[in-house]
Amino acid sequence: MQTKAILALTDINKILDAAQKEADSNAWPVTIAVADDGGHLLALRRLDGAAPFSAEVATHKARNAALGRKETQVFEEMINGGRTAFVTAPLQGLLSGGVPVIVDGQVIGSVGISGVKPEQDVQIAKAGVSAIA
Repeated sequence: MQTKAILALTDINKILDAAQKEADSNAWPVTIAVADDGGHLLALRRLDGAAPFSAEVATHKARNAALGRKETQVFEEMINGGRTAFVTAPLQGLLSGGVPVIVDGQVIGSVGISGVKPEQDVQIAKAGVSAIA
């Protein structure tokens, strides 16, 4: 039987805190979502000033990064590159800003960020992931 790491509450809090620190240091009002490896929401933190809809978008980005086992930027680039049929995939929020958490080669969860420019969302998500990876 195989074993794998999972995101414990202490890990989730480290991710949230590191992502918030990155966002706060740049004065970026965002929502931070953390999901498990099945894309199920484990935590959500909407920072002051973040648009209410960013909570929904960040959640979808985290879900897609977990289920797709890759950064959501890949999906956005695929669509922008002409593979428009991919928009019919049963996923929402196919935008940059979702990053998987990978431990020992396995996706154990993900982080989704929404609220600022795509590259800034990714920067914040990666700061969160780096807190435990």
